Amino acid sequence: MTPEIADYLNKAREFLSKAQNLLDVMHYADEAARAAYLAGFHAAQGLILARTGRAAKTHSGVRSSFARLTKDEPHIDRKFARFLARAYSSKEVTDYGIGPHAVVTAAEAQAMIEVAAEPVDRMTEILA
Repeated sequence: MTPEIADYLNKAREFLSKAQNLLDVMHYADEAARAAYLAGFHAAQGLILARTGRAAKTHSGVRSSFARLTKDEPHIDRKFARFLARAYSSKEVTDYGIGPHAVVTAAEAQAMIEVAAEPVDRMTEILA
């Protein structure tokens, strides 16, 4: 594993920890959901870099590259590729949403954290 790939995975673990703390301590469900997405984003970037030699440049590039690279990967659950797309929507709500419908609940944030935790661990195992 290169130092840059390790940096992506370390960043993913930082965001995962941050997500849980934002939810448990601060009760900021929207920010916790955003951090969970970023944990997954950085884990995916680590895998993309390992497989292609370069990182994706955009959020949509990460989602599409990750989906393409893992479609036949038996050790990576397909739900994670779907998670990246759904979690990005929560990030958009947190960053740009207004009004009563622009809400991420604590339950939604916790579910996102739980889904993000598995691939962060899995990418670390695969890329070690």
